[in-house]
Parts: sequence; C-alpha cells; structure tokens
Amino acid sequence: MTLRGRLTSAFLVVVLGPVLLGSVFVALTVAAVSRDRTNERLDHAVTTVRTAVGAICGQLQAAADAVAVVPAESRSAVADQLVGRGLAADIRFTGAESAGPAAAGPAAAEGAGPGGAEGAGPGGAEGAGPRGAEGAGPAGLARRVRPETTVARAGWQDCAAPDGTRVTGIAASARAADVTVFAAQQVDAALLGRLGEASGVTVSLGHNDSGSGGRRRGLAAGPGQPLALILEAPPARPVFRYAVLPLIVLVTALLAVLAARWLARSTTRPLGDLAWAADRVANGDLDTRVPIPRPDELGRLAGTFNRMTRELQSYVQALTASRDQLRRHLAILGDTLSSTHDLDRILPVILRTAMTATGARAGLVLLVDPADGSLAARCAAGLTGEWDLPAADLARRRLAPGRGVLGAVAASGTPLRGTTGEGADEPACESYLAVPICAPPSGDEPDPGPGTLGVLALYDRLGSPCFDDADLRTLRTFAGQAGVAVHNVRVHEEAQRLSLTDPLTGLWNYRYLREVLRREVERASRFGRMLTVLVLDLDHFKEVNDTYGHPAGDQVLGEFARRIRVGLREVDVAFRQGGEEFVVLLPETDAYGGVIVAERLGALVRDRPVRVDPRRPGLDDRIPISVSIGIAVFPEHGDTAQQVLAAADEALYAAKNAGRDTYRLAESVSSRVPEGNFDPAAAGSGPQPPLRGSGR
Repeated sequence: MTLRGRLTSAFLVVVLGPVLLGSVFVALTVAAVSRDRTNERLDHAVTTVRTAVGAICGQLQAAADAVAVVPAESRSAVADQLVGRGLAADIRFTGAESAGPAAAGPAAAEGAGPGGAEGAGPGGAEGAGPRGAEGAGPAGLARRVRPETTVARAGWQDCAAPDGTRVTGIAASARAADVTVFAAQQVDAALLGRLGEASGVTVSLGHNDSGSGGRRRGLAAGPGQPLALILEAPPARPVFRYAVLPLIVLVTALLAVLAARWLARSTTRPLGDLAWAADRVANGDLDTRVPIPRPDELGRLAGTFNRMTRELQSYVQALTASRDQLRRHLAILGDTLSSTHDLDRILPVILRTAMTATGARAGLVLLVDPADGSLAARCAAGLTGEWDLPAADLARRRLAPGRGVLGAVAASGTPLRGTTGEGADEPACESYLAVPICAPPSGDEPDPGPGTLGVLALYDRLGSPCFDDADLRTLRTFAGQAGVAVHNVRVHEEAQRLSLTDPLTGLWNYRYLREVLRREVERASRFGRMLTVLVLDLDHFKEVNDTYGHPAGDQVLGEFARRIRVGLREVDVAFRQGGEEFVVLLPETDAYGGVIVAERLGALVRDRPVRVDPRRPGLDDRIPISVSIGIAVFPEHGDTAQQVLAAADEALYAAKNAGRDTYRLAESVSSRVPEGNFDPAAAGSGPQPPLRGSGR
C-alpha cells in the first residue's frame, strides 16, 4: 500500500469515524425522542378517550333518566325523540309491565358490551353504572339487572358486524321499581375515529389486555369506562428527517473522501517530487531541482534538497576539474616517463604533479648517491632561504645519511610527516611530508628490502595546517612513480653501458667508438681543436692463444686494457675494436702529444710480462707482450671520423711492417714521422724514432 493510500485511509478514519458515530447517535436520539413523543400522545389519548367515553356515558345516563321519569305510556315517545336527536342509538325497557316500540330496537335481543365476557358495562357483573349490582337502587333492581348482564355477556361474543360495527350497552337507569331503562349507543368506526381525533391516535375495540407498550395502549373497561378499547398511535414517520440524515451522511462522507484525497495528494506530492529528484540525482543528473509549493516543512525540505544538490554539483565540478587537471599532469608524466630516460626532465615533472595533487607550496627530490650513500638534491620547487638555489648549485647540496627528517626517511624507508622542520640543514617549513623513493620489486625477489633510491618531500600544504592521510597516499603514489623512473633510468644506463662496453676488458666497444669518434670530430671541427687517434694491436697474440690457451689470452687482454686505462687521462677514451686491436681517442691533442702517449703505453706493455695460469706443465707463467701503434691526427690526416680512423689503421700496418713493438704516424703532406725511438725533444717537427722492443 502506498503512502498516499495510507494517508487517505488515516484521514478517512479521522474524518468519517466521528461523522458515522455522530450519525448513529443522532439516529438513536431521534428514535428515542419519537418513542417518547408517541408515549406522550398515547397518554394524552387515554385521558382524552376516557373523558370522551365518560361524556357519552353521562349523555346516555341522562337519556335513560329522561325516559325513566316519564309515565309508562309516554316512554316510547320520549325514547324515540331521544334517539332521533342522536342522544342514544337505542333505548330499551325491561320489566313486567314494560312494552313499547323501543323494545324492538336493533339491539333488543343482542345488546352486549364490547368487552365480552370480561366487559364492564353498567349492568354487567362488574358494572359500575348508576344502577349496577353495587348501585344504591332497591334490591329488586339489582336482581333484575344482573340477569341482563349475564345475557349480555353471552351475546357480546357475536356482536361484530361485517362492516366492523359493534353495538354495546352503555348505561342503564331506573326511576321506577318495576322498570329498567337500558340506553344503548352504536359504536362504529366513526365514533371510534371521533374519540381519537383529539389526540391523533387510532381507537379500536378490543380486549382490555391488548397491551400497553410501544405504539399501542389498551384501555380496560371500568367504572365510568364501559368500553374496552385499544389506542394505537400511528408510527412516527419523519420521512424528511430520515431522508435528509442519510443524505447528510453521504455528502459528508463524499466531502471527507475528497478532503482526504486532497490532503493525501498535497502531502505526498512533494514527497513524490523529492523521491523523483533523488532518483534523478542518483543517476547523475545534478541539474534536477524540486519545486517548493509552500513554505512549510515539506517546502523547507525541498529547499534543503535543492541547496544540497547545488553544493554537490559544485563539489562534483571542482572534483571533475581537479581530476582533469590530474589527468593532464599524469599524461605529461606518462609521456615524460615513456619518452626519455633523463632524470633531470622526469623528476621535476613528478615533483610538480605531486605538489598540484596535494596542494603543497614547495617540494624537494633527493637521490641516494651509490658512492657514499649521501642524499644529493636533484630538483626543487618553491623553496626559500638557503635552498632557493639554481639547479646547478642545488646539485651540490648534500645531506648526510641518517641525519634529520630526510636522512631518517632514506635510512628507514618509512614516511614521516610533522608540523616543523627538525634539521638545521633542511628546508624551513611549517609542515612537511616525506616519503621514500624505493625501487620497484623484481620478479625474482618478492621482498627486496627497502631499496631506497631517494626521498620525495613536500612542504606547507596550502589551506591546511598539516598534511593528512590522503596526501600521504597520494605522495606514495608519486614516489612509486619516481622510484620506477629512477630505477628504469639506472637500468637503462646500465644496459646501455653493457651494450656499449666490452665484457672482457671493460672498455667501450666498437659500436660506441663510432659514435664517440663522430661526436669528438664534430666538436673538434666546431671549436678548431685537434684530435689524435691511436690504433693499438698486440704483437703475436695468436701465438699466446695457441701456446697458453684462450683463458690465458683473455687474461692478457684484460691486463692490457687495464694498463691502457692507467696510461690515459680522464678525458681520454679507450675502446676495444675487436680481437687484440684497440683504439684510443685523445681529445685536444696534437701529433706530438699522441707520440708521447704512444711511447708511454708501449713502455707499460713491454716492461712487465703478464702473469697467467699455464695450460700445461713446464710453461712459464709470465708472458712478455708488446704493442704496435698507429697514430693519426684530425684534421691533418682526415676531414671525417672515418678518414682519421682509416689513416691511423694504415699507420698501424706500417708499424707492424716495420717490425712491431713500435709506433708510426700517418703520412701527411706537410710532415712525416721517421722510424726509430721516440725523442721528446724532436717530437714537434723532426723524425720520430721507433719504439724499442723485441720487434716481434
């Protein structure tokens, strides 16, 4: 059952209940009043009928007396006159001498009171007439009247005529000892009607015990009342009242139903609108508004709902804008992570995105230096005071491991947040949030430990005194991105290093040689500098492999590479071109400098044999080695990287052809380096002596 149905039922119970109860009460009251009025009418009718019957009896008594007092010969004439005048319906004489025409009246033989055997006419056994058995007349009269009464009782049983007319004796009178005058009155419907006219009741003949309740009342015969009558009040039929009362109840019920429906509708319609609007809002339509019909409780509820919807809409718009902004930053971050392995580009993007997502005023990214474990600042934004430095100067700021908030986060791998800075050498702030930047777990090691690569710190959250748990979760996400970025960059650098280095000697390989040589030639050409290229080849290296085996050859190559690195500057770059052939680039070095380096490298290789593990017993564990070197200079011996390298390679073959364990300078138009031992004093322009050695 709906709410409207329940409210309608409740309103109908509240309204119709009292109406129906009132209607029942009114009906009962009307019925009681009608009964009371009927009883009053019957009481009044009894009194009126008694009076009327008494008057008739008095009239008949007077007629009887008038006949009785006249002489016998005049009685008939007087009786006829009285009957003709309507004072009696019949006058009869009884007695020894009685005779006359009146004796032959219609009730001469059948005169009987209407009460039957229990009648109470004046001459009856219980009669109360003036000459009754208990009357004051002579004793003979009493004896004469009583037989008449007895005869009358028997005849009263059959006194009913077809038309309902009854004849009864009403009164008797005697004025002489030898005569009884019986005056009779015809009792018909007209007479009974006249008896009840004054009281508005219906009077009928009947037994005197016909009942006295309800609308009927029995009037028994008695002294002064010779008739046994039944008085019946016509039932009160207030048709108008009984017709109007149901009509009023029906109209009231109809109005109650209409009022209940209107009240239920006016009450539930705003609730239905609220339910509809709430459903629309739940489906995402935040533009839905509820009309406010009236400023009542439901109106205030609708206003509150509309205000809540507007605020929710503003919140959703703000969240949508923030989400879109975060998506843009994440898109930038994703593009940066996928398009570059340069941490100097990746880390600032991560830092700015984290600051935007959390509302921080400033931020700082520090990475752990694998060499000493210190925290080196890589990028910052919004810092003040001593930390407000350019990127180049910021890179020199370092924090000792384990000291202060940042050091503790890096050492423990646990995030920290607070309201004031704790370290004197850390950025000043009112609140901070620092999380570790950790390397992502690898598939082979499900729990690799903290693996802290650095620290991501934010300072002074705008609009709030401190950072909350949501900021911590957000910053953890960005720290994870930073960890992935740093790890990927380092893995990439390591993979690049492995792809560009020789795994046996640790020197750069031929692939990287071509790139570096091209770059160095371009740089030397741009700045007008010189570049010297040395091509080195171990002498008789095949014999080492054949005699001592390839493991021993690998040891010789590794030791040779180590000695090359020892004899070079930091800016010089050494490469393994393949097999036992190596290349050295000497930036900003002329031919004279190249000769000096070639002489130094030849001496380092020649002076100390290489210790190896002999493959067979009886072999020496020390192997003497030597190197042949070809020298070429840019731009003297070539205009491109390939030309310079080819010139150096031709010079190497010239050194080998000259007997090995020596060096040769590539041929040029302007000068030629002669064979022989190296003389530093003559290295600038004169001929260059070959390297001394075994020549093998």
